[in-house]
Amino acid sequence: MAWEQWSPYVPVAERRRRAKRKMDALRKKGVDIQPVEIEGRKIAKTFWGEAWCNHLESFSDYANRLPRGRTYVRNGSVCHLAITKGKVEAKVSGSSIYSLNIRIKPLPKKKWNSVKQQCGGHIGSLIELLQGSLSDNVMEVVTDRKNGLFPLPREISLDCNCPDWAVMCKHVAAALYGVGARLDERPELLFRLRGVNHEELIDADAESAVSAATTKGKSKRLDTGDLSDVFGVDIVGSDTEDVQPKVRTKKAKKKAAAKRTKKKRASNRTTQQTAKKKAAKKKAVKRKTAKKRSTKAGEGTAAKRKTVAKKASRKGSSPKRSAKKKPGNSGGR
Repeated sequence: MAWEQWSPYVPVAERRRRAKRKMDALRKKGVDIQPVEIEGRKIAKTFWGEAWCNHLESFSDYANRLPRGRTYVRNGSVCHLAITKGKVEAKVSGSSIYSLNIRIKPLPKKKWNSVKQQCGGHIGSLIELLQGSLSDNVMEVVTDRKNGLFPLPREISLDCNCPDWAVMCKHVAAALYGVGARLDERPELLFRLRGVNHEELIDADAESAVSAATTKGKSKRLDTGDLSDVFGVDIVGSDTEDVQPKVRTKKAKKKAAAKRTKKKRASNRTTQQTAKKKAAKKKAVKRKTAKKRSTKAGEGTAAKRKTVAKKASRKGSSPKRSAKKKPGNSGGR
């Protein structure tokens, strides 16, 4: 590209003003703008941020382009930087506002499993992991140039809409340094970027602790203090108490399942028997009530008949009694 085709130089102060206007306009449209702000000369100050920057600088492919990127990120030219799974989106202020995408391949499963295995039993808690309070052994594993968590140059693809013909322009370099600054604030974003779950490193520690507690079917004592360190919590317990994790075999699982099934069937049978008893009891009560009613009805009919007969007998006897009381004809004669 000829020199005449380059845009004229724009002072830093003017670039900042333009960038601010542009970012304010995007915010009004609902875009979540996340600028990279550096205080002082040092870009990254924590373990994860420094490790990222050191990893970038270890490759000769990037050596010639990184210095300009450091200048850009320090003077606040990275107006926006967002990290998602396998992708970094950024807007960098230069002669204009340039948009760029950095794509990073996920961490290979084999490599991630290797990292988990080597870190197992050496990370005390999630807080220690994110703070970078790690042993030298763990630090060497996660920051290993070829087999660690950070991407290799062949796993990174770069794209910027600026007129620079170089694969890594100064805007991309600034954004890559911006990632290091962002990891100072949110180190878990490195794991998101590589497509892995950082909590699995703690799970691996838990599995390692259980594995250490059981060897060849014989339980070994695991000190309470060690458990507190592994799981990141205070465990209160007796010094003489043994910790024996339960290891369930396939036979034990089948036996437990059969036992649950048997118990469920027994419970169903009991429920059915109870329902039958209730139904039988209800029928018996109905029969008894019906019998009672019929008995009462019969007694009422008999009493009624008796009363009618009695009345009838009274009616039949009353003329005789009245005839006796009348004076006879013979007496009159």
